[in-house]
Amino acid sequence: MTNIHFIVNPIAGKGKTVITHSFLNKYFEDAYYLICVKETTHKAHAIQLTKESITEGADVIVACGGDGTINEVASELVNSSIALGIIPIGSGNGLASNLKISKDVIKALITIRSQNSIKIDIGKANDTYFFSNTGFGFDATVIKNYEASERRTLSCYINASLKSFREIHKQNNIEITINDIIIVANPFLIFISNSNVMGYNISLTPKASLQDGLLDVVIVPRLPKWKMLIFGLLMLLKKPELLKEVHSFQTKKIKLSRKGGDHFQSQIDGEL
Repeated sequence: MTNIHFIVNPIAGKGKTVITHSFLNKYFEDAYYLICVKETTHKAHAIQLTKESITEGADVIVACGGDGTINEVASELVNSSIALGIIPIGSGNGLASNLKISKDVIKALITIRSQNSIKIDIGKANDTYFFSNTGFGFDATVIKNYEASERRTLSCYINASLKSFREIHKQNNIEITINDIIIVANPFLIFISNSNVMGYNISLTPKASLQDGLLDVVIVPRLPKWKMLIFGLLMLLKKPELLKEVHSFQTKKIKLSRKGGDHFQSQIDGEL
């Protein structure tokens, strides 16, 4: 009998989840599956619930939510024998899009029931894992403003981006080290990705792979406003590298430090 635990973020996406024990019983017969459903009530609660599910002998733990919920669950399963399942009911769903997991709950359940699993790379920023991406500068400011909005929609994401353009200000120089080569810069954006989709089908790293052992990095310098508009358009077209000022490359490791000892503001898998 397969023991499957579903950890559900009830406010993910539009907050209208159908993932209940009675609903799941239609697709997971009692004779073959032991089903447990747990709902989160606050940020980081999925971490605690995942730890409990591990001690309860779960064979599969399914994260039901967006990239933030997936991060909390998956971070506890790194290098374990417990499989991660995903039902993407969040707003952006970047990692699920890369993995071609359907947003249709029933189709996602069928994928989980098939138990056809793959191994993927993960990234690590200091002591925090990321599965999709992490970003510094403008990217982090967007997430800050997006989290402050009351809804999780594409229009709110666009509004957060426009507000962030107005807020971005010059900070102390960031020293970037790649393969022991130091580059001193004060970029508009540093984006480090494991996945080829950010969310909402938007991408800065369309050629990124979850299984190549490399991180895809995009560094965007500060640009005139008219060039930023071009960059925004190219990002929507998934061709940001066509702007010559944009630096794109792959690496196993990147080190960031800032003169003056300031803390970095960053986003990790869509969470500030």
